[in-house]
Amino acid sequence: MLEKLMPKSDEFFDDFDAQCARTVEGAKLLHALLADYRDVPTRVQALKDVEHKGDEVTHAAFNRLHQQFITPFDRAQIHTLLSRIDDVLDLTNAAAARLLYYEIETSRPDATELARLLVLSTQKVQEVVAALRLIKKPEQILAGCMEIKHLETQADEVLRAGMGRLFKSGVDTLTIIKWKEIYDLIETATDKCQGVANVIEGVVLEHS
Repeated sequence: MLEKLMPKSDEFFDDFDAQCARTVEGAKLLHALLADYRDVPTRVQALKDVEHKGDEVTHAAFNRLHQQFITPFDRAQIHTLLSRIDDVLDLTNAAAARLLYYEIETSRPDATELARLLVLSTQKVQEVVAALRLIKKPEQILAGCMEIKHLETQADEVLRAGMGRLFKSGVDTLTIIKWKEIYDLIETATDKCQGVANVIEGVVLEHS
């Protein structure tokens, strides 16, 4: 049903795909940095560059949304979807920036694991967002959305356990505060991935 309602233009879907590609790239850069903690300023800058490119895609998409009369689905849903994908990359970049600003000297396994789950989440987001272009298997899309939610649950568990280990580690209070913020930023990025899944579920359920 939904594909019959789609305009011929694929521009919005191209925007979604471009956003997701940048988001996956950013998540991978963060995970690689935390897994192999060296050359921090250069690698943080690389992620910042990716985030800037993602912003350019998002701004162009918002402009298109205001100018184009026919849209693939509800304008509010498009706006929310664009915003939440953008939020994922913004939070990823913010986490990396904190590593530099706070002069973090070594990584922590729980941060690396959170970043790994974020990579998986962004890849799954990329998959289900791409499937919106031609909704022929809504059950498959909804299953992908459920996987994103499971990954977010895993990230919650890693965050809680990681904070417990952090408090027991014997590090000073200031270090705990720094890492808590970094953990929270990465975990919140996975929350935003779930937010993307929620929007997609709404689109699929309304139009399939």
